[in-house]
Amino acid sequence: MVIPARPLDGFLVADLTRVLAGPTATMMLADLGARVIKVERPGLGDDTRRFGPPWAGSSSSYFESANRSKQSIALDFSDETDAALARELTDRADIVVENYRTGALARFGLDEASVRARNPSVIYASITGFGSGDGAGELGYDFLLQAVGGLMSVTGQPDGEPTKVGVAMIDLLAAKDAVMGILAAVIHRARTGEGQHVEVNLMSSAVASLANQASAYLATGEVPQRMGNRHPSIAPYETVRCSDGYLALAVGNDRQWAALAALIGEPELADDPQFSTNSARVENHAAMLARLEAGLASAGVATWTERMRGVGIPAGKVNDIGEALALAERLGLSPRIGVDAGHPDQIRHPVRYSAFEPTTPTAPPALDQHGAELREWLAAPPKPA
Repeated sequence: MVIPARPLDGFLVADLTRVLAGPTATMMLADLGARVIKVERPGLGDDTRRFGPPWAGSSSSYFESANRSKQSIALDFSDETDAALARELTDRADIVVENYRTGALARFGLDEASVRARNPSVIYASITGFGSGDGAGELGYDFLLQAVGGLMSVTGQPDGEPTKVGVAMIDLLAAKDAVMGILAAVIHRARTGEGQHVEVNLMSSAVASLANQASAYLATGEVPQRMGNRHPSIAPYETVRCSDGYLALAVGNDRQWAALAALIGEPELADDPQFSTNSARVENHAAMLARLEAGLASAGVATWTERMRGVGIPAGKVNDIGEALALAERLGLSPRIGVDAGHPDQIRHPVRYSAFEPTTPTAPPALDQHGAELREWLAAPPKPA
């Protein structure tokens, strides 16, 4: 069987990243066919190898979530022999990805200016917390960015404390921004032959994630506030109480509202001026919610989910992660994919392509697992292209 070429087959990525945003970005490049060589600190490796429990495979489940399909080499940049090997790797690379503090790699000849002077066509991607200007000295961690980037201010209950999202959302968004930028640079290089510097920072990714909330502020000057599970511009678009728990309900238009009103036995709500339009329901939210939950009190979440889906109203149980994976399996989405023995399953690459399959994943590497062979390869003269 001939395996169709993947878009990054033959590309070499020098992965000088650690923690989550950078490693997730390079893992996605590996999914698309690139050979990714992860450079780690001798004896310690990526910080996330110690982010446990829980533990899995050769390190932590946290590390495993962002480092499949890579090779690992441990290099000490303060050792000139190792630094020379790192420079050789970046000189051969098509793509370099790093998330060191701005300027930290310059003394080893691994900064963007030095690498591009030796390898002009390279795409050099830098991921920082707050950019390379006035915020260059600031450390960027997802929790901090969720706070200072505004996301926590609109997450949580109105009378509660600001709340982070349950995963490192800003890191993950920055990773996707980095992949988008790198692939755009790959297309640019294919057209022009030029390499370039791609800069991503967590603060910009955080601000961009504010979407309609930021747009509302820019339009009105009013600062959005925490609303729990309510939506500032759509109603009902929230969790609502049934007889045995909460249902996630997403009524996106007035037709769906009319169907919901009929379903709970109050069809007149569709014509009531307080509730007949989305803007009216947003303005009269408390009264709307009281009428709606009174109608929903007659049955449980499973019953209402089935009834609502039957008439085209988006609704569902608030699943835990195990239930979410089980649902994805039932829908034929195959969310899990196996790797090598001794390692837990991975979450599958999220995009489906009609022309090729993502790389069959290999297990996240042990620290310096490929060190010997990579040192030998880097020490030998590169083969002519």
